[in-house]
Amino acid sequence: MKSTSLSLIAGTVALAAVTGFAALTAPGDGSTPEAKAATRLPVERSSLLCPAPGLSDLAETSYTSFTPAGGGGEAGTAELKQSTSTAADDTTDEDENGNNGKKDKAKADSGKPVLSVKEPGKPATADASGADAPALVGTATGSLAPGWTTQQTTTVEAGSARGLLGVNCTGPDTDFWFPAASTAKSREDYVHLTNPDDTAAVADIELYGPDGTLESDVGEGITVPARSSVPVLISTLTSEVAEDVTVHVTTRTGRVGAAVRTADEETGSDWLAPSADPAGTLVLPGIPADATSVRLVAFAPGDDDADLKVQLLGKNSAVSPAGHEDLHVKSGMTAGVDLKDITRGEAGSLLLTPAQGGKGTPVVAALRVVRGKGDGQEVAYIPATGPVGAQATAADNRAEGSTLSLTAPSATATVKVTASAGSGGGEQTVKTYTVKGGTTLAVTPPVPSGLKGSYALTVETESGGPVHAARTLSLPQDGIEMFTVQTLPDDGGTVAVPAAEQDLSLLDD
Repeated sequence: MKSTSLSLIAGTVALAAVTGFAALTAPGDGSTPEAKAATRLPVERSSLLCPAPGLSDLAETSYTSFTPAGGGGEAGTAELKQSTSTAADDTTDEDENGNNGKKDKAKADSGKPVLSVKEPGKPATADASGADAPALVGTATGSLAPGWTTQQTTTVEAGSARGLLGVNCTGPDTDFWFPAASTAKSREDYVHLTNPDDTAAVADIELYGPDGTLESDVGEGITVPARSSVPVLISTLTSEVAEDVTVHVTTRTGRVGAAVRTADEETGSDWLAPSADPAGTLVLPGIPADATSVRLVAFAPGDDDADLKVQLLGKNSAVSPAGHEDLHVKSGMTAGVDLKDITRGEAGSLLLTPAQGGKGTPVVAALRVVRGKGDGQEVAYIPATGPVGAQATAADNRAEGSTLSLTAPSATATVKVTASAGSGGGEQTVKTYTVKGGTTLAVTPPVPSGLKGSYALTVETESGGPVHAARTLSLPQDGIEMFTVQTLPDDGGTVAVPAAEQDLSLLDD
């Protein structure tokens, strides 16, 4: 036997002695090992990244940060701080001594928290104004880490960036898919890349249109400096114009947070969050009842084409939109279809499943949803999202304007919805809902008694099948139904830890 093999065996035995195994029986009982269920424990550390909201001097941004109560663990902290550099740095002016005042201020403020959560169960808020608000980088520890959620909400009342823009600050990763972006002449879409770490990250941005890859050399090897944010205008990466584009962000080194900020001359602005990972079945929850236009964009990243069955899960049943019962998505190409006013006055969610005889080819997808007509149009995006799972949270809710959509794509389910205490006062309220299988339940969520400020909604699955959820926040401005939609996937507040026990008899040989 080779010495390397002996070393490997010795190392494995030593590791077993120290850590034990997830499935072991009592020494010498001669029975077959039996796997033990993993225990779910609260996470002890989590990270969030908020993209730079600056769009316009008219931009007014609010941050709401929240950790659900009951996570357990030792006391900790949850803080969001300014990144060290953002796109705003490029617009600052030098003073008479050649120094950049705003950059110096950003450096001075980067060590001071913009927002801190003091206790679980109560939101913390902060505000920013104008076009030079920076990206934020944050970490939560101890009892404030499990389920830590932050929403960034920006209102721009006029101009090309007009709209209500909402985004859940996300954790860093190495791979993101964004269907429903565009390089059309009427659009101005930016990919925002934020690096939370102390070393530079290097990212690639790939674009896919209806005919496949959009050729680009400048989307490769984009450096994102340490603890900094870089915005990239998608239309500068390619000369090809396409209404529907899928953006794929990956990193060569390091990790980033990624989000796409869209702006359209007619329908306004919002953030496009990443789609759930490629899968054969996808759920896109929370289409408003009064949507005047719904466009589905899907992409098949693998080597096979995808044939999808399209269904709208409404209040009472699932229906297939006339003329769009099926969608064929060619491998490596972006498919877009206009579903128009598919909801017809009834809130719903879209379910994509393999068509009869289909292979269940993995896809990513997102919806572009428009409310209003003419000069009163407003846009929001709904990416495919995972189920609520154990717990999910929407951080920014007001006394009026929130709608919670709960979708049970298969079996009937029961969920508990907790409205937290308000950021300025009030007592939490709890309500339970039953969602019939194959339907969408759209409700006005509970509001904390004596509410002052904003509050958070936490959704927990209690029984039944999986539930997918989204929260619509509507803040009308001058006759325009400004709105934004955030999906509510599992917040990852707990992690599975395999059951283990030592078996020192392994060392007896």
